[in-house]
Amino acid sequence: MCGIVGYIGDQDALPILMRGLKRLEYRGYDSAGVALIASGQVATAKSPGKVAMLETRLDLLPAGSPCGIAHTRWATHGAPTDENAHPHVDCRGKIAVVHNGIVENYVELRAELAAKGHRFVSETDSEVIPHLLEEYGATDDLLSAARQTETRLDGAYAFLAVVADRPDVVVAVRRASPLIIGLAHRANYIASDFSAFLDATNRALVLENGDMAAVTADDVTIFDSTGAEIEREPMTVNWDVRQAERGGYSHFMLKEIMEQPEAWADCLLGRIQNQSIEVEAMGLRTSELTRWQRVQIVAAGTAYHAGLVGKVLLENLAGIPVDVDVASEFRYRRPLLTPDTLVLAVSQSGETADTLASLHLARERGVYTYAITNSVGSTLARDADAAGYTYAGPEIAVASTKAYTTQILMISLLALALAQARNRARPDLVAQLGLLPALGEAWLAQSDSVRDYSELLAASNQMFYIGRGMDYALAMEGQLKMKEISYIHAEAYPAGEMKHGTLALITEDVPVVAVSTQPDLAVKLRSNVEEVKARGAKVFAVIDQSQRSAWGQDAMAEVHPPSPWLSPVLAAMPLQLLAYWTAVARGEDVDKPRNLAKSVTVE
Repeated sequence: MCGIVGYIGDQDALPILMRGLKRLEYRGYDSAGVALIASGQVATAKSPGKVAMLETRLDLLPAGSPCGIAHTRWATHGAPTDENAHPHVDCRGKIAVVHNGIVENYVELRAELAAKGHRFVSETDSEVIPHLLEEYGATDDLLSAARQTETRLDGAYAFLAVVADRPDVVVAVRRASPLIIGLAHRANYIASDFSAFLDATNRALVLENGDMAAVTADDVTIFDSTGAEIEREPMTVNWDVRQAERGGYSHFMLKEIMEQPEAWADCLLGRIQNQSIEVEAMGLRTSELTRWQRVQIVAAGTAYHAGLVGKVLLENLAGIPVDVDVASEFRYRRPLLTPDTLVLAVSQSGETADTLASLHLARERGVYTYAITNSVGSTLARDADAAGYTYAGPEIAVASTKAYTTQILMISLLALALAQARNRARPDLVAQLGLLPALGEAWLAQSDSVRDYSELLAASNQMFYIGRGMDYALAMEGQLKMKEISYIHAEAYPAGEMKHGTLALITEDVPVVAVSTQPDLAVKLRSNVEEVKARGAKVFAVIDQSQRSAWGQDAMAEVHPPSPWLSPVLAAMPLQLLAYWTAVARGEDVDKPRNLAKSVTVE
């Protein structure tokens, strides 16, 4: 949610900022704006809606400005309007700010500043920042004013600030919400995500929590929370900007679904050797594996569903009890964490606020933490004791696909590594993991039939997904994908629970998607399916090859897992494609579903 872009250099800032905003559109937003510094003035343009709408309002902005900041906003405080869009300015229009996150004490600050004569024009929490900068003399010393301002702010946030008389500097402040500085020749870029500037440079400085930076065209000076100047080592980002483009596909989501076998191969690369798990390649130490007697998984949304699959794998393969919590609930149930617990935090972006808070709680309790994330250099990866990267590459569509299946792969690797350390090694499964990329390629090559089923679902108003064991966890992810992008109301239930109430909602022609990839549960699941069919439901089943004769025409898609333990990675794809093609048939904006954001960086 919310995207920050800044530029200072020897080129016209406006087209660079606009390209950056377009690369951040995947994050989810409902307004956008830009501010340029030129001729001793701050010039702004803002608009509700998409970046394309902002482009229609750029005519009055000055050309040739070498310094500017820009923003895509996802509304929290106040509706998406011109007034509430960023950048925000001070009373005299000399200071401009873009801000991600939430200022929790903005009500008190706003009242204090209004009593001193400051005039507010928006409903946002963000607008207190330029007024505090004004109060602390930013037009004379922006860096000093930013230091004083950030001591007054409560919450998790990041902001960029510029002043009219200083086109040679941008000040960046990071308190939890991510900020990255891209390093180039006679120019520097600032953004909340690498993808905003990857077309210009792949060298970057990642600001740590508590950092403040003064950024000029030729230099970056970083200060820690005490104000002391510090050094941060630049990193090289290996993603190609072309990975963030659609590559001929009609939507990023379809591209990312089709990229999954390649992502699986990248995820497994170097982590399997001679039918055993290379633990160090997962960011862990072999010596640590035997100390953990319990695993606590914390995650949100799709990552939570990966955790539910992971619970079954860890308990059955490694013989370790596992709890899985929605991250936003974890802290508030006052969890019991013992020294022999491993807290496993899973997040695609590595910036999910609730997951980060859960990880920080675990660290405060002295419990070992391991992060699974797709984002190298993310807060989660840096704050955890150890991190394992999924290497899925950029995921632009809001609805997660390849990040989800690579998260399951990472937890599978962890389960097998823990099994090795406990004399429960499964060399057969380790070897079979290596077969998944080729099996995924083969399935995708004949996946077109799923589109035919989606045409039947497009007119539906509600759907149900059912499964047992890991298939129930898959059903939960399937229903989330369907309602995220097609806006059809969908619910997932353990198949055996239908008769305990939900069966009352099954009427003629209600679609029921059944997931059946576990042979030992197939007979019971088939009985549950007969119950819904007897009440007129239309059944769409995802099955494994061993069940073909039992399902007949009810089978929508068939996968060929080398083992039932590895079926979730393959069986996720037909569920993803079913949601995708249904949304397309309904004419929805697949990559940017309403009200949703890619990275949820506030509670």
